[in-house]
Amino acid sequence: MNNATIWPIRLDMDLEPQRLDNLDRAGRSIGHVARHPKVAVFSVVGAGVALSWLLIGALSVRDASGRLSDSAAPGDELLRQLPQMPLPGIVERFFAFCLSPVPLPEAGATTLIALAVMWFLMSIAMMLPSAAPLIRTYCEIADTARRKGEPAVHPLVLVAGYLLVWLGAACGFAGLTLLVHTFSGGRNFDPIFGFAGAAALATAGLYQFSGLKEACLKKCRNPFSTLFSRWSSRPAGVLRLGVEQGLWCLGCCWALMLVMFAVGAMNVFWMATLALFAVVEKQTSGSLVPRVAGAILLVWSAALLLISQ
Repeated sequence: MNNATIWPIRLDMDLEPQRLDNLDRAGRSIGHVARHPKVAVFSVVGAGVALSWLLIGALSVRDASGRLSDSAAPGDELLRQLPQMPLPGIVERFFAFCLSPVPLPEAGATTLIALAVMWFLMSIAMMLPSAAPLIRTYCEIADTARRKGEPAVHPLVLVAGYLLVWLGAACGFAGLTLLVHTFSGGRNFDPIFGFAGAAALATAGLYQFSGLKEACLKKCRNPFSTLFSRWSSRPAGVLRLGVEQGLWCLGCCWALMLVMFAVGAMNVFWMATLALFAVVEKQTSGSLVPRVAGAILLVWSAALLLISQ
């Protein structure tokens, strides 16, 4: 094996199978992962998504158990029947901190960081699965480059750039969470009703018909053109590619995240529904799916406004 940069990991290593025969089992396994980064990348991404869903599910059960009946969210009755998963003390304290009502004037940096972490976990759970075509496409291009003897940056650098965008978005949603629930008088993750809830649903619904939504969706559906035309063999270039694709994804899905304010930010059932919709929307062609979703959201918004009079 020739000398290679340890981090960021590069895929231009001369790893022929016969060169690994003198290694032990662990060494051969590491060599196999280096030759096939797609396995390692999807293992890491899958583990991150699974862990995010696990933590959010545990938080949802605690949130539903402490929510008052007059602010109940869809699925609360079922969640209250589930046992609370035992978690390390530091995680329990973190959950309790996130679920405590904190008025905006009293919120400090610690509160915003805690809420940002919660929104970031939601972003990983909901949006990272929809980025699978992007990651797979990059892995295929990188593998082709490696076979030609050309350098290629490890795909995890691309994933890091993608997640940086959603980390920034999580900070914005954290601030919006405090702002909304300060004026609504609810806890941080309680649903918002009346005009505020209708406005969130209407904004999400109208955005589904916008030209910006269509442009962002087109980029998300066809990552190959961007990756191939702007290919880079430098870590900074690949990180920028990940940020760029993350911005297209954010432009595609930010309004859908507003739906979570109307149903409860930790409503695991609606999270799963929106995550599935994001995958379907990016895997299908045409504008039928986003426009049908937009129409449903607009009708829902009008109905919520009417019953709140």
